[in-house]
Amino acid sequence: MLSSKEIVVPNNLLNFAHKKKGVKAGIVNAGKPLPMLSVQDAVNENLIEPIFIGDKTEILKCAEDLKWDISKYEIIHEPVENKTAPIAAKLASEEKIRIIVKGHIHTDVLMKEVLKREYNLLGKTRLSHIWHMTLEQEDKPLIITDGALNVLPNVKTKMHILKNVINFSKRIGIERPKVAVLSATEEVLDSVPSSKEAEEITKLAKKENLDADVFGPLAFDNSISKKSAAIKGIKNDVAGLADVLLVPSVETGNGLVKMLIYFCGACAAGVVVGGKVPVVITSRSDEAQARLASIAAAVVALD
Repeated sequence: MLSSKEIVVPNNLLNFAHKKKGVKAGIVNAGKPLPMLSVQDAVNENLIEPIFIGDKTEILKCAEDLKWDISKYEIIHEPVENKTAPIAAKLASEEKIRIIVKGHIHTDVLMKEVLKREYNLLGKTRLSHIWHMTLEQEDKPLIITDGALNVLPNVKTKMHILKNVINFSKRIGIERPKVAVLSATEEVLDSVPSSKEAEEITKLAKKENLDADVFGPLAFDNSISKKSAAIKGIKNDVAGLADVLLVPSVETGNGLVKMLIYFCGACAAGVVVGGKVPVVITSRSDEAQARLASIAAAVVALD
């Protein structure tokens, strides 16, 4: 059942990212082969100008193995993994870098630093994570949020997540995104709390006049399949046409994304948005193509 399909970086992300050349990026704990390869790819695409943070010997060894001359790029020597995150956060706070890219470091260690108020990296909305999912080079993306950062968000937090994803969608050319607020059912049931929350989010989105079509609760099938929506008699602007899936919990989002990756060979471009600096927090097991796509997504997310 596992897919053997090669992961392909989508053109839509690269095309939008190419409009912003050579963005300064801090690579946190950079001295491992996969992070270095994806950064090399991003540099070759003229997306970023890296500042490497980590063990200088390991960084130079990785670059040598890749036959990549990095002599013109800054390296900040810090051999202790967990001390690399504060350096990146400080650089971002001083506007010396515009995006943060996770290398070989635990996500919670990196994000703990980004969230510290002393760095002033938080924006008007709560930070949230976006997955930009595609199968082929020219695919229209399916966006899934939040499957990595907010574990069990309440309605208030989901409204922040919603506003962040609408902003990002517009940056990749979706002028009025269609957002399905997911639940296990399309009916509002007291026994299914996520369906009640989905109904409330739908009403709030309309009340706040958000520039998107937002509807829930919708189950996964009738969010993305016109046929399923028609069979069930569901008629609204989102059913069967969703650009975005707003999930009820991190488990739902994470499961959907990993299934698309491992069963379908999808390219998952992930980025944390809502703050002053986009943060790439790919899994340490992610392929280089997904890492490159994630860096492109971070560049696209920049103001």
